[in-house]
Amino acid sequence: MTERRSARAAVFSAGSWGTAVAKILADAGTGVVVHARRGEIADAINTRHRNPGYFPDVELPAALTATTDPATALAGADFLVLSVPAQSLRTSLAAWAPHIGPHTVIVSLAKGIERSSTLRASQIITEVTGVGTHRVAVLSGPNLAREVMEGRPAAATIACPDEDAAHRFQKACHTGYFRPYTSVDVTGCELGGAVKNVIALAVGIASGMGLGHNARAMLITRGLAETTRLAVAMGGQPATLAGLSGLGDLVATCSSPLSRNRTFGTHLGKGLSVEEATAATRQTTEGVKSAEAILGLASAHDVEMPVTEVISALLREEATLDEAAAALMQRPPKPEH
Repeated sequence: MTERRSARAAVFSAGSWGTAVAKILADAGTGVVVHARRGEIADAINTRHRNPGYFPDVELPAALTATTDPATALAGADFLVLSVPAQSLRTSLAAWAPHIGPHTVIVSLAKGIERSSTLRASQIITEVTGVGTHRVAVLSGPNLAREVMEGRPAAATIACPDEDAAHRFQKACHTGYFRPYTSVDVTGCELGGAVKNVIALAVGIASGMGLGHNARAMLITRGLAETTRLAVAMGGQPATLAGLSGLGDLVATCSSPLSRNRTFGTHLGKGLSVEEATAATRQTTEGVKSAEAILGLASAHDVEMPVTEVISALLREEATLDEAAAALMQRPPKPEH
């Protein structure tokens, strides 16, 4: 009797969340190769079992390897895990697509909307690669990379139209500290992950302005309401937005100082300009990149998103902090639901 081989995954690329997911997969017994853009990062992962660019203090599993060659990384891969910002996904994926196997399932970790097209990551993937939607999944949830790297408990949703593909990836990344659930609602999962970044900017701004816990709770709650409205208008399920990729991700991102988007918002709330906040944050902040595109989706689907609208105006520097706060508080009163 032939022993069945373990699943294999290629993780592109070696940023903070990509490294964390690669560690999860390796800890679950999945063979993992990380594609790193820089040779020194790949060498450090292979020889010192460290990613000096993001987590120099955390030892990676010895079985986890890295390469700068996309063809080598994708050879025999059951899963291609894409940890690439939404705004650069199209260009990067076009270069990697020729090396993707005919049965490889592509899993997106992106939590943003492409500005030029207002497409979600799963839509970009199918457009660029030509693969069917049954081979495209997304992973989304309340997953702060630092806590995952430390082995603290976490959970996420894997959404894919093909339930079997979702279950296979669920098995490939299920560990004692990481619990994945499955769903078929790709739209709801992706929108929950994208819009929560914009809401986290708003919560960070409120924190930086010293507006208090009531304001934070209000923004989280009303932010969830507008996220759900948009997701449902685009075919998502309300229950998805009440789950890990909706409320769960929103709470984690809005509450933790480890959140890039909340941190960026806090800088704005303390009076920094968008340019100054970008320099202070130093890492990709998807909410800043996606806010205008999300507002475009809202307009196209005739959905009211007042928090997103105000944040977009702030990011365009067309409103002051005081004007933004007043715009939200002076909206006409209405029933909650």
